[in-house]
Amino acid sequence: MEKIWLKQYPAGVPAEVKTDVYPSLVALVDESFRKYRDLSAYKFMGRSVSFGEVDEASRALAAYLQASGLERGDRVAVMMPNVPQYPIAVAAILRAGFVVVNVNPLYTPRELEHQLKDSGAKAIVIIENFASVLQQVIDNVPTKKVLLAAMGDSLGFVKGMIVNHVVRRVKKMVPAFSLPGAVRFNDAVAKGRRMRYTPPSVGPDDIAVLQYTGGTTGVSKGAVLLHRNLVANILQAEAWYQPALKKIPSGEQIVTVCALPLYHIFGFNTNMMLSLRMGGCNILIPNPRDIPAVLKELASQPFHSLPAVNTLFGALANHADFDKVDWSHLKISVGGGMAVTQGTARLWLEKTGCPICEGYGLSETSPSATCNPVDTTTYTGTIGLPMPSTELELLDDDGNEVPPGTPGEIAIRGPQVMAGYWQRPDETAKVMTADGYFRTGDIGVVDERGYFKIVDRKKDMILVSGFNVYPNEIEDVLSQMPGVLECAAVGVPDEKAGEAVKVVLVKKDGAVTEADVRAFCEANLTGYKRPKVIEFRTELPKTPVGKILRRELRDARR
Repeated sequence: MEKIWLKQYPAGVPAEVKTDVYPSLVALVDESFRKYRDLSAYKFMGRSVSFGEVDEASRALAAYLQASGLERGDRVAVMMPNVPQYPIAVAAILRAGFVVVNVNPLYTPRELEHQLKDSGAKAIVIIENFASVLQQVIDNVPTKKVLLAAMGDSLGFVKGMIVNHVVRRVKKMVPAFSLPGAVRFNDAVAKGRRMRYTPPSVGPDDIAVLQYTGGTTGVSKGAVLLHRNLVANILQAEAWYQPALKKIPSGEQIVTVCALPLYHIFGFNTNMMLSLRMGGCNILIPNPRDIPAVLKELASQPFHSLPAVNTLFGALANHADFDKVDWSHLKISVGGGMAVTQGTARLWLEKTGCPICEGYGLSETSPSATCNPVDTTTYTGTIGLPMPSTELELLDDDGNEVPPGTPGEIAIRGPQVMAGYWQRPDETAKVMTADGYFRTGDIGVVDERGYFKIVDRKKDMILVSGFNVYPNEIEDVLSQMPGVLECAAVGVPDEKAGEAVKVVLVKKDGAVTEADVRAFCEANLTGYKRPKVIEFRTELPKTPVGKILRRELRDARR
């Protein structure tokens, strides 16, 4: 496809980014630690952790891991929420020459066992809150070295002791567990300070991260992200964000709200690694679902950047404490992970003055593939333009490019595209074309300017009497209805039409009725797109990142 999108690039954003600036993530991390040593890298529960502190702790932990019998290229799992031990552990694993395996801390024993077995992880760094889950599978997995973190590890002796007491004894957030041989995180760091650290010989084609994906749609599989994939996407994002970042006063450190889980690729690379590269500070939010706590944290300090999913933007904007936060410093709001709805985008702009800049990516693309220009002032309803050094095509089922104006499967080629799925050549072959494009499974269209729009996932499409209905469209319309907080659309069996549309809604206004919804849909949707079934719930099922689980709604058909 001709790169028609390049004409829409903001001034100063290059068409191509030189992505071989660093031979590895290790080189990027080492440079940032030297360059920004005295600046705050993370803020957590009122305490700042400097780049220098992260440097010293991760170097010590790397030395400890190297001395523990692990070999170059071994996988080390990390299973924690957004706490300072996470970035320390990640930097240590990479600097030791090992591979990071990001693990969702809310996994069930079955899910955890699968991922540890599949990755072959020989060690795990886990917060004690979830140690009881690991205990249930430890005998069945290759993971025999356990480093045990606690919520207060990075807060100093007195405050750390108080926080750990509250977490363990008062809030009872640490179920009883037994993991003989486990070593406490702080003890491992302390021992590592007395050990010799050997910088690894790591290159661009070595594996940096196994990012597991597909757990909500099938067997979870590891996207193999090489050092060069992640470095490339960091540099692509940095180049793309420049028009917004230039609005931050010169000499002022970039502060980013890190509410996205760090174990998710969006939070991992777009929050943690990008901030490392730019010398920025991340405000770590361990539980983004606790909206009052998030807003209380944000009210205590100025910040410039907020990457989030649509549901978080909506929850924040609709909360009674929203106005207690000073939003005047916010220069960039990046939406990803799921479609940003028009209703949420409009409300966010109205209340903050900072438009949501929607992007698109996947675990397989490290993650960013497209994004709307960050100097935009309006909601486009699209996923934007391909990032620098990135190409998109729209393909039919046979892998041929579709005619202009025709929906097709989005395929991506660029330096951020994964090497394949871990030990799954058959699955890799299904998604990679001969000329290096990754087939996403998302159906999209492109306009004459080069802006791409997702119509939906192949499997989410609803077929009503032979007409294709895309849930994103239904959800976008209903998000604009007064009194609706959230909504999701799925297909349900129908004797006459084959399938019918069902919508599940969460009310913002308790007075909203089924009749109101039907009247709104009648005014905004053509006949076959209107929902046949309307259901109200107090909340929608979501992944820990905040993406709505349509599959669970389909499974609960009525």
